[in-house]
Amino acid sequence: METWQKILQASITKPGDLTRKYGIDPRPLEEVTEQYPMRVNPYYLSLIKDVDDPIWRQAVPSEKELHASVCPADPLEEENQSPVPNLVHRYPDRALFLVCSECAMYCRFCTRKRKVGGESMLVNRETIERGLDYLRAHAEIRDVIVSGGDPLLLADEKLDWILRELRAIPHIEIIRIGSRIPVVLPQRITMGLIRVLRKYQPIYLNTHFNHPDEITETSAKACARLADAGIPLGNQTVLMRGINDDPAVMKRLMQKLLAIRVRPYYIYQADMVQGTDHFRTSVEEGIEIIRALRGHTSGLGVPAYVIDAPGGGGKIPILPDYLQSLGEEVVLKNYLGDTFRYANVKQEVPAEPSRRAANAKGDIPGDC
Repeated sequence: METWQKILQASITKPGDLTRKYGIDPRPLEEVTEQYPMRVNPYYLSLIKDVDDPIWRQAVPSEKELHASVCPADPLEEENQSPVPNLVHRYPDRALFLVCSECAMYCRFCTRKRKVGGESMLVNRETIERGLDYLRAHAEIRDVIVSGGDPLLLADEKLDWILRELRAIPHIEIIRIGSRIPVVLPQRITMGLIRVLRKYQPIYLNTHFNHPDEITETSAKACARLADAGIPLGNQTVLMRGINDDPAVMKRLMQKLLAIRVRPYYIYQADMVQGTDHFRTSVEEGIEIIRALRGHTSGLGVPAYVIDAPGGGGKIPILPDYLQSLGEEVVLKNYLGDTFRYANVKQEVPAEPSRRAANAKGDIPGDC
């Protein structure tokens, strides 16, 4: 059996390498890869059934990437919320820590498309040390998301060091890992890696399946190893045109995720990333997908649908209009469109502190 390192080394990095198998003209794509790198390893390539199928679209460059209309390079303002390189501190009690600049596959829709896999993203011992120093100095941070690039692409020894340093910080309670490795290179989930991760619990891992065809016997085995090690698994799906913008496809994806012990966590409205216009859907389509999930499959299989607000506003949940009105009577609409009424409880307004104190002494006549 080939090691994950050998599989990674055999990755396709030039459009011309696809010509023999798929008969495409690589020349229009070469300009794309000059700006946005390409890497597709043999495992993920083997999942492609047809040119331009959902797996192909995620992995293979498209001329459309050079025609961005409204999307900025850094839509989430990560650079402006980075007090030190490769660490984003957006929310009060948590931080995003980028510890690797490479991925096992360069997804064509990546939020960090502007820099992952390129020379502009420098990650080394010094930048990681600066990030650790920042985390040590900020006691309000209790939750760290380790990401990249893909942190599971690091050698076991380096990942062990990073996790050990994080776990030694007293105020950090939770370590989360964001990784697409279980999807695109599941062979990397070795028992050696599991031994590293098990030492630093509680660790949570969010992965990134976007289509049911990505759930294979191999990826299911990788997720089972993680789950058997006591690592809770979540999934963050991006809603994308031509990949999973069909309610039936999305429902099947969520059901298959639960079957391999991966909890659907988020469906993201596609970020406004430069070079990804062709993947974006309308928000109305996303709402309809949630409507097609809620009540039509297990609640475990209904993730939160969110927009990660441009400009660094954070994740904002988007819901269908189940709540019709709110007052003495709550009017609700269920998943079938039927209307129901619920008798609300009158909201108590707390008395002012001085009034409560006087009332306790019996000084307010008539209040009994």
